[in-house]
Amino acid sequence: MKILVLNFGSSSAKSQLIETSPEQIAENRDRLLVKVTVDRMGTPYSVVQVEAPEKLPARKKVKISRPIYKAEEAFQAILDACMQYAGDELGSVEGIDGVGHRVVHGGERFQRSTEMTPEVVDDIEENIDLAPLHTPHNLKGFYAAKAMLPKATNVAVFDTSFHHTIPPAAHIYGLPYIYYERYKIRRYGFHGTSHRYISYRFAQIHGKKREDYKLITCHLGNGCSVTAINQGQSVDTSMGFTPIEGLLMGTRCGDVDPMAVLHVIWHEAMDAQTLESMLNRMSGLYGVSGISSDMRVLLEEAAKNNTRAKLAIDMFCHRVRKYIGAYIAVMDGCDAILFSGGIGENAAGIRQQICEGLGWFGVDFDTERNAAAIGIDAPITKDGARMPAWVIPTNEELLIARDTLRCIEGLPLP
Repeated sequence: MKILVLNFGSSSAKSQLIETSPEQIAENRDRLLVKVTVDRMGTPYSVVQVEAPEKLPARKKVKISRPIYKAEEAFQAILDACMQYAGDELGSVEGIDGVGHRVVHGGERFQRSTEMTPEVVDDIEENIDLAPLHTPHNLKGFYAAKAMLPKATNVAVFDTSFHHTIPPAAHIYGLPYIYYERYKIRRYGFHGTSHRYISYRFAQIHGKKREDYKLITCHLGNGCSVTAINQGQSVDTSMGFTPIEGLLMGTRCGDVDPMAVLHVIWHEAMDAQTLESMLNRMSGLYGVSGISSDMRVLLEEAAKNNTRAKLAIDMFCHRVRKYIGAYIAVMDGCDAILFSGGIGENAAGIRQQICEGLGWFGVDFDTERNAAAIGIDAPITKDGARMPAWVIPTNEELLIARDTLRCIEGLPLP
C-alpha cells in the first residue's frame, strides 16, 4: 500500500511517500519512495526539495524554485514530485491509497490514530485553541488532500495520543481543579509518535515487545522531551499543556517558576503576545547563550571558552539528567535509556555529558561506542551494563504511515 505522510506547518510542508504492508512492518522493510519538502510557503521564493532514495544518487537532492502561496499549491507540488519519481509505482495519483496527517493536538478525545471522518474533523477543529499555532495548518493539509485525492483515506495521527495513559496524578496540575473542568488544562505531552516509535524499535531490535520493558526515551532536538514508558505505556512526560514545559530547548525556556514570568511582565510591561514570543522563541539555548539555538554552534563556541555557550550546554544536560533520574523513580527502575532526535542521534558529546552523571544507576558508559553511534541504532554503554543506553534514530513519518495502513485495513493499533 502506498501512503503519503503529510506534516503541514505555517511556512513549510513536509511529506514522504512510503510503501508499507503488515508483512513489511513485521520485517522492518517499508520503502521510502519519495521525500518532498516545501519551504518558504506564502512567498515568491518557495523551494521544493525532493529526495528519492531509489531513483537519485545517495544524498542527492533536487531543488525547484517556484512561488507557492496556498496549501493546495504546496500539495500539488508534492503530488508532481511523487509522480515524477515514483510514477512507475503509482500509475497515477490515484495509486496513493491513504494520506496520514500529523496533527499536533488531539485533546482528551483522541487517544489513538483515527480516520478523518467529518465528525472527527469537527472535533479536531474544536480543539484548535489547544494548539492554535499548529492545528489550523495541519487541517489545511487535510482539506487539500481531500480535494485533490478524493479516493484516498485520510488518517490523523496525533502527537498527544501516546500520552493518554499518563495517570491523573501525573497529568493534573496543582491549580484549582475547576480550571481542568472548564478548560481541560492538564499535561498532554507531545512528540508521542517519536517516543512510541523508538520504544517499539528498541524492542524489535531485541526480539521482544515494548511491554517487556521499562524505558526512558529522550527526544532531543530543537524541541526536546523525555518520556517514561512502562510496559509499552507512557506514564509521564516532560512536556505539558504546551510544548514549552520541561527541558531546556532550542528557543523554549522549559521549566520555570510562573512567578518569575509574572515578575518579568510587571517590570517589562509585556503584553501576552510579547510574552509568548519570549517564552517560545527567545529563550532556551538561544536565550541563555545569546548566540544560537543550534547545539552544533554552541559546542564549537564552548570549545573556544565561550562561558555562556558552555552554561547553556551544561543547563541542557543537567535538565535531561534530572528528568531521567525522576523517571527512574516514577517507574521504580528502568531497563534502558534511549536517545533520539537531531541532538540525541548526532551529538556524541552531549550524550556523554548526560550519561556520565548516571553511573550510580548502572549506565556503564563506553566512549568509543558513543563516538561511533551517529545516526544509527547502537548501544553507547558497555556489554553487561546494568542500565544500557542506546541511540535509536526516530522515524515519525514511518510510524504515521504504518498507523494509516492499520486504520485503512482495520488492523489493531499497537
